Amino acid sequence: MPMPVPAPARGMTRGRSVKDRSKKKRVHALEVATERWKVLSKVLAVVDALKKEEEHVTPLKRLEILRPQLGLVKPHKVAHFVRRSPHLFEVCRDTRGVMWAGLSPQAEALVEEEARLLEEHSPTAAQYVTRMLMMSVDRRLPVDKIAHFRRDMGLPHDFRTRWVHMFPEHFRLARLEDGEYLELVSWNPSWAVTELEKKAAVSTSDANASPPGELSLPFPMKFPPDFTSYYRFRGKTHHYVKTGNTEQFQKVTYLSPYAEAKGLTPGSPEFDKRAVAVMHEILIFMLEKRLVTDHLTHFHREFVMPQKLMRLPLKHYGIFYVSERGKRLSVFLTEAYDGTELIEKCPLVRWGEKLLQLSGYRGRLKNLGKFDVSSDSDDYLLGRDDDDDVLDVESENSDDILDGCSISDDSEMDLGDADEFCRD
Repeated sequence: MPMPVPAPARGMTRGRSVKDRSKKKRVHALEVATERWKVLSKVLAVVDALKKEEEHVTPLKRLEILRPQLGLVKPHKVAHFVRRSPHLFEVCRDTRGVMWAGLSPQAEALVEEEARLLEEHSPTAAQYVTRMLMMSVDRRLPVDKIAHFRRDMGLPHDFRTRWVHMFPEHFRLARLEDGEYLELVSWNPSWAVTELEKKAAVSTSDANASPPGELSLPFPMKFPPDFTSYYRFRGKTHHYVKTGNTEQFQKVTYLSPYAEAKGLTPGSPEFDKRAVAVMHEILIFMLEKRLVTDHLTHFHREFVMPQKLMRLPLKHYGIFYVSERGKRLSVFLTEAYDGTELIEKCPLVRWGEKLLQLSGYRGRLKNLGKFDVSSDSDDYLLGRDDDDDVLDVESENSDDILDGCSISDDSEMDLGDADEFCRD
């Protein structure tokens, strides 16, 4: 008897229908914000790698070995990356001819500033982690999963070894058979209030906190200035946001993210709206009010959310925005942005802006229609510009490019603008 041929696996968030649907709703400003975050992530990865080394210097060959962890794509060299940020990284050759990379004095000063800001942010981060524990079905979360949020939530580098023990009144470390967990120690009623409830309380002058239960608060929605609620495809009218459906969804009562959710029926309007509320609350906890979608989907069981979670932010365009740039999708809380800029910036966000400024990043972006595995930041930072005849990495030796004791290139990074990226 012939064996049945298994059906090919279908990737939900990468399906043709999702791409066709989402590309017609792209928001240029938030795509620019996504690219800016991608640049910052790569710069931070190299800075963090150097911070772990003695005296914050390491051979360039070692950075090449760490390429996958640094998020830098092949086939180009890490040497190209550090060359494009001369105010952050210094390169020199020792007497044996080995090329070394290290942090510049300006970068060292920023490293010290970051350590101070992370320490100052710790009480706020502890509150947000505690509130995530309060939202979870078992009042505990795997440490490995929380670690995914380290940068996004402003958790310190020693999160696993020191920070988890700093707030014993809120949570404790528990070692179970399947790994380490952070467990809730005590329930704080004043923290079991969503940010939407707090805003509503301010507007109505109602400061009395009640136990978490059913809510009927609508979610703020924001659309780009040139947004139209429909488009025509193959002669038919298709709606991005169906007014009737949106109004009906906003009127549905739902359980607070902090209320017991085990009894909800998966797929019901109440189940989905509570999941939207959980996503909304988690995104507010993030420094930049955005997340890589993988970090959300990994928590679908702990927060009682749909397994195919990304259908919700794609469906509720206006509350969320999903960017498909690069290998991984990102989800934004639209109400938190004014154009490309975050409306409320904490000190750690402003610190990241300083780091980007030192890298030479200026934020211009082209090729918004291209959503390949690599993106403009990869092309620019690693020298993969189609018309780049100034720095051909494949034909040049990195040691020749970086010869000497330091780099004095004053060029500025301009995402996707190959004509200007080197002004030597």
